[in-house]
Amino acid sequence: MNIRFFPKKDCTASIWSGGLTYEYMIYPETARYSDRDFVFRVSSATIEKVPSKFTKFNGYHRYLVMLDNSLDIEVNKEKKVYEKFEIIEFNSDDEVTSYTKGIDFNWMVSEKTGNHKLQITQSNQNCNAQMILLFSLDTTLIKINEKPYDLERYDLLVIENPKKENIMLHFSNKCLYGTLESL
Repeated sequence: MNIRFFPKKDCTASIWSGGLTYEYMIYPETARYSDRDFVFRVSSATIEKVPSKFTKFNGYHRYLVMLDNSLDIEVNKEKKVYEKFEIIEFNSDDEVTSYTKGIDFNWMVSEKTGNHKLQITQSNQNCNAQMILLFSLDTTLIKINEKPYDLERYDLLVIENPKKENIMLHFSNKCLYGTLESL
């Protein structure tokens, strides 16, 4: 088992058409965002321009969570409204336009990767997924098999668990909890 910490303060901003994006992690590490050859990518973005068209990625499933307010969007010309911290799922090659400014969490997963999910949790979890993502929505203490990790708001912990060992997780506050069963 390998635990990696990605603090928000260490993320470097890149420009996208609607604002800035901060990449936390791309997997595998040899993958390149511009080549669209990754298994998954975790990022956070600012939406500063209204309307903003989301970048399309053929062959990816996308999870998006607004971190600071609700989101008015249009997905393939269908209007939708999502509340703060509500998990939004869509195909990454859909036509998506945002009519709201704000900050979001993004997780893009290759459609070739099976059994992935994202939820918000504060309850204890018992997990044996191959990859576990823990994104803090506020200052949080996370215990992984009783070992404590202090996270500031919008920090990311990633647990690589190739042997699918049983892992006990305890949260002091609400977090985004993502799992990939197989890579």
